[in-house]
Amino acid sequence: MDFDLLLKNYQSKTCIISVQKNGDDSYSDIRIAAGNKAHCDEMAAVSGKPFVPGSPYDLYFPKNLNFEDYCYRCAVKGQPLHAYVSLYAMGLWLNMFLVPLQSDRDDLGYCIYTYEVTPDPNTEAMSDLSSETSKNVLKTCVKLRTSDDFSAAMQDVVEDIRRICDSDKCCLLLTDDDTQSCHVLGDAIREGSGLRPLSEHLPEHFYHVAKHWEDMLNGSTCIIIKDEQDMQRIEERDPKWHATLVRAGIRSIVLFPLKYKEQWLGYMWAINFNTENTVKIKETLELTTFFIASEVANQQLLHKLRVLSSIDNLTGIKNRNIMNNMIDEIVKGRVKMDKPYAVVFLDLNGLKEINDTLGHSAGDNLLRSAASILQQVFCDDAIYRAGGDEFMIIAEDTTQPDMDEKIRQLRELTAGNSEVKFAVGVCCCRKGEDIRSAMHTADERMYEDKKAFYDANPEKKYR
Repeated sequence: MDFDLLLKNYQSKTCIISVQKNGDDSYSDIRIAAGNKAHCDEMAAVSGKPFVPGSPYDLYFPKNLNFEDYCYRCAVKGQPLHAYVSLYAMGLWLNMFLVPLQSDRDDLGYCIYTYEVTPDPNTEAMSDLSSETSKNVLKTCVKLRTSDDFSAAMQDVVEDIRRICDSDKCCLLLTDDDTQSCHVLGDAIREGSGLRPLSEHLPEHFYHVAKHWEDMLNGSTCIIIKDEQDMQRIEERDPKWHATLVRAGIRSIVLFPLKYKEQWLGYMWAINFNTENTVKIKETLELTTFFIASEVANQQLLHKLRVLSSIDNLTGIKNRNIMNNMIDEIVKGRVKMDKPYAVVFLDLNGLKEINDTLGHSAGDNLLRSAASILQQVFCDDAIYRAGGDEFMIIAEDTTQPDMDEKIRQLRELTAGNSEVKFAVGVCCCRKGEDIRSAMHTADERMYEDKKAFYDANPEKKYR
């Protein structure tokens, strides 16, 4: 077969892929039989060496079981295929088309592989999907964008994906590199499968197991194990993981990373799926996980902004903004104070003197120490920096004896501290009492305590 004559009619990057057929309906060797000028130039630019016809494909591309599966399905099974994938390890997007080519040899199958590589995603290529895949992806997007409950929406989406894959189980796991931990965002299980939710038995070391998948992916968009041959290849690459899959009764698995730009967010996988629909499942999850990752990243950003807007930068406790919001929620009845509670106002005595004599850096350290002591004593309560040297605490489900004991602990801790001295005012309330009235009472009592402190310590400067 004259491959060069065939390829010279193609302007885009195009090559001929050969797949060695085995007698047991499997393959053993995949090579690039020939390529046009655009392909040869691309291979030389990527690998730094001239393209040699008949070379193993992984001499120029990273070894990729998904790519091999596509070549096998097209060249041997005669299926025309299209995929649009992110080559995240290279920061590129690949739009590829595979068309079966009639072979003149019984032991080889051929396909024409045409591809385009771009640094940025092409929205038209991403949306060039079958009607069924488009419907499934759109359904996911609508659920994620219209629900007020992000966790519930994700759980619903995971169940939808389990059904699309016709799998025993589908799971969405988020990883946190800062804390080296992970948590399950969604877990769907086929009734009668006998499997348990991962959230019920998530081991502490699972973060490191999940991070290992990054090496397994090796730049690929996903891991797909659909048959015994794929299992054997996994055993060759990672015997330990293969043994884990076998022990868990996993016959097939499709695993996708969740990535947003350069950020690695976690993974989604389905086990014991319908392998007859492997191509459709891969196409659906390829794009679905793209949108899921975008939504997860957006939620994480919103969470960080909420934290930043609610935390006092100096002391690390809640700030005046979130305090005012909480009081407003209580006054409007959206937060119910249906148990006895207490309001505590505290003022840090002597801060002005420290600032004037030792500088504001020393004053900042004093505020940090004060906040740390409050967190030790009122560890289960909401502590706010109301502003300057003032703090407020809302202690829910608290009685007068409970609060007396906490104030005793506070006095004991500060007695041994030459700098941190609090003026304290407390108002304990029955359930349903007006919090504004309680705040007014606690504030008055705090200033009475403050006056007593300066009466006993006239050498201190009253601010």
